[in-house]
Amino acid sequence: MSRSSHIPVHIHARVRAAVVAALVAPLAACSSSASSGGPAAEATPSPDDRPVTVSVTPTGKQIPAGEPVRVTVSGGRLTSVTVTDAEGRRLAGKAAADGRSWASDRKAAPGTTYEVTAATRSTGGTVRTARAGFTTAAADKVNKVDWRPGTGTTVGVAQPISLVFDHPVRNRAEVEKQLKVTTSNDTEGSWGWMRDWSGRDRVDWRPRTYWKPGTEVRLKAELNGTDSGAGGGWFVRDYTTAFTVGDRQIVEVDLDRHQLTLVRNGETVRRIPVSGGTPGGDKRSWRGTAVLMAKEGTINMNSETVGLADAYDKMVDHSMRLTWSGMYAHAAPWNARHLGRANRSSGCIGMSDADAAWFYGQVRPGDPFEITGKDTKGVVAPGNGFGAWNLSWAEWKRMSALR
Repeated sequence: MSRSSHIPVHIHARVRAAVVAALVAPLAACSSSASSGGPAAEATPSPDDRPVTVSVTPTGKQIPAGEPVRVTVSGGRLTSVTVTDAEGRRLAGKAAADGRSWASDRKAAPGTTYEVTAATRSTGGTVRTARAGFTTAAADKVNKVDWRPGTGTTVGVAQPISLVFDHPVRNRAEVEKQLKVTTSNDTEGSWGWMRDWSGRDRVDWRPRTYWKPGTEVRLKAELNGTDSGAGGGWFVRDYTTAFTVGDRQIVEVDLDRHQLTLVRNGETVRRIPVSGGTPGGDKRSWRGTAVLMAKEGTINMNSETVGLADAYDKMVDHSMRLTWSGMYAHAAPWNARHLGRANRSSGCIGMSDADAAWFYGQVRPGDPFEITGKDTKGVVAPGNGFGAWNLSWAEWKRMSALR
């Protein structure tokens, strides 16, 4: 229990220390202790100025994570509440309009010790401070995130924000609520959940239409303390990334005319003869909008890795990945006689060494490849690379867990 502030200072200090020690033990309802110094703290209260009672939840040690911190008072008002972990990071929160309660915006994270400091003012004007502490149990399983694009990058106008999770996410709505996207021009967009080509759960954020060049984008994934749900484990950290959108570059690929056209900011830069996937079977190319995922340079391409038996095994220059299933744009000098004339590749978009070297230097991850052609094996799926643009805006919004 608190003492009125006219108690001698040496007794006052012992009482305050005892109260603080009691509050840092397994936490229950707690009363305020007198604050040090200050005329308000030393003023003699009126006879009806009863001590403020402060209660904090959760309480104890090794308690389950995933709940907000709540502070309530009776006999007065809260003037401030601070909740910090052992590393000094704060849990922000808001007080009720009547000043009698406070709740953190975020939930307590696993394996964390928190200290709560609550400043109060009694009905008679006496100012005091109460402190309390609690510790959450460690996560029995941790979920992690792989995300694109990386911080500080400049991307093409079709680049989505993409998060792939190590473990299943059952509490998709709860996770999505913690993902905050801000842009320099209030770009409209939405999250969509899918199964990644790897088989893992994934969520992407794409704009309604292609990004405007120059847009600055920031993601704050405030996931620490969020439960993935059954089989997924806890998130134990936050994630951030920030990037900028570059020029409006669109790569138009006409498989029927065997031609690739690079259009930059509405102007045609260059047309390149190409050869796409062989018609009539598994070697056909995909159609629709694919997004340049990465520029991988010189890599080994082995047909067995994409289910085409022993069709090829060779080093390929200027390789630009378009799908997880193995469709690239790249140099294909072995196919020179078909470039601009016929589709005779194993599914990729091939061009000459010279054209591929030039083109490789022009494009960037996030540039859309808008592919048309009569004889293809279908439209690029959302989870096969960045195929979200092959869905209408209405279809895409329905993939949000918060629809």
